[in-house]
Amino acid sequence: MFSKTADPTSSPSSPPPSPSRPGGSNASRSVLGPDLKITGEIASSGTVEVLGEVDGNLSADTLTIGNEGRISGSVRAGTVEVKGRLDGKVDSNTFTMRASSRVAADVTYVSLVIESGATIEGRFAKPKG
Repeated sequence: MFSKTADPTSSPSSPPPSPSRPGGSNASRSVLGPDLKITGEIASSGTVEVLGEVDGNLSADTLTIGNEGRISGSVRAGTVEVKGRLDGKVDSNTFTMRASSRVAADVTYVSLVIESGATIEGRFAKPKG
């Protein structure tokens, strides 16, 4: 009927371990949900996934635009993957357009992937060197 419980006056045991991030890195990941519309500047040193709308400039280490996501503005990221819509200007190392993407932009890239079915309007430039 009775059971022994921990003494409430004793010191607590060690705190629970904090959850680890995938891949073991300290980089952060931000998800902008489908019900979100942002107007302005967004800057991140980690990964940004856009499922809603962004009207403005975005800089991040890695950017993913989801199927329903949309960005209008300038983008600067090491890696950019577009599944939704992107209008503006892009400066990236790796630029990937999935089959569902619609891009109307001037894109500067080092590595480029375009899947069959992607819609493109704009200029693509690879830096010399």
